[in-house]
Amino acid sequence: MIKFFDIYRQDKIFHPIIINKIKRLFKKGDYILGNEVKKFEDNFKKYCGSKYAISCGNGTDALTLALKSLNLSKKSEVIIPAMTYCSTAFAVINAGLKPILVDLEKNKPTISVEQIKKKININTKVIMPVHLYGSVADLTSIKKIIKKKKIYIIDDCAQAHGAYDDSNNHTKVKIGAAADISCFSLYPGKNLGAYGDAGIITTNNIKIDKRLKKLRSLGSEKKFIHEYVGQNSRLDTIQAIILNEKIKYLDRNNHKRILIAAKYKKKINNVKIQKLEYSKSCVYHQYVILVKDRHKFMEFMSKNGIQTGIHYPESINKLKCFQNFFKKQKYLNSELIARHCVSLPIDPNLSKKSLGKIINIINRY
Repeated sequence: MIKFFDIYRQDKIFHPIIINKIKRLFKKGDYILGNEVKKFEDNFKKYCGSKYAISCGNGTDALTLALKSLNLSKKSEVIIPAMTYCSTAFAVINAGLKPILVDLEKNKPTISVEQIKKKININTKVIMPVHLYGSVADLTSIKKIIKKKKIYIIDDCAQAHGAYDDSNNHTKVKIGAAADISCFSLYPGKNLGAYGDAGIITTNNIKIDKRLKKLRSLGSEKKFIHEYVGQNSRLDTIQAIILNEKIKYLDRNNHKRILIAAKYKKKINNVKIQKLEYSKSCVYHQYVILVKDRHKFMEFMSKNGIQTGIHYPESINKLKCFQNFFKKQKYLNSELIARHCVSLPIDPNLSKKSLGKIINIINRY
């Protein structure tokens, strides 16, 4: 069976280094926000090209904390794409704000700029583009439509570690330094993932940096002095040890993903398969195709020894938990992708032989 993703195979090269560092941690005992955490924050902000990086418990917390750091009124609205993981919407609601859905671009996994324009009003305070599957949203156009408006951009970068904002033909800025605040999940299956839950936030704003460092630690920077109603969302040192090793291999693994995606684009020629359009600097957290009868296709692939996935089976407006939050409006592009999307194996260590087999099986379908 060709696995959808094999973390062990990807990471085994540096397991001995991690084990030795964790053994040393047992003697030192700085398990929460220890030296390795500060080191990872420094490594990550340097990697992204941002001034500040604030680690936290997970990607959902990263988004929630980022929103809370802006101290917005409860009537504030946050524009998000209708096709994303549920955490994007959960974060807005958990921050006490109102999520406003916008459809995706046609045949693209990124939010529609034209639809954003239609949803902006006096209560719009944040636009939260999601770089779904590692494909980067058109941040340049979003910035143009909010110019001279007091609207923040908080980008959900959970699937875009190492990608670039290439929407401006004159400059190329790494994701993590292209918005007011950028939020990353470091869940194990991500392009950069821990061995448990973890997250990190980047910004170039020193006031937001200082507030976030307090908000993630029960509103406190000094023990027993609590300035804000914060939450307990601190990165533990063991995860930071792991991340400090894995970040060294992020660009290499992203490059391998890009090469695999290029093969899929070029070699898949089955008329039953619809390919999405991805941004130029996409890092392919997933390589997603659209298939009319998804269940039949996935069953066919499984019978031929290939694991596939779905990211995600329902758009946000269709999820049961959000039925009281959104009007029964249709988001045709988002719903189409949700209904037909299939994720193909994109493991950086996928062999040429396995990749060739996957493509041949797809073309035989």
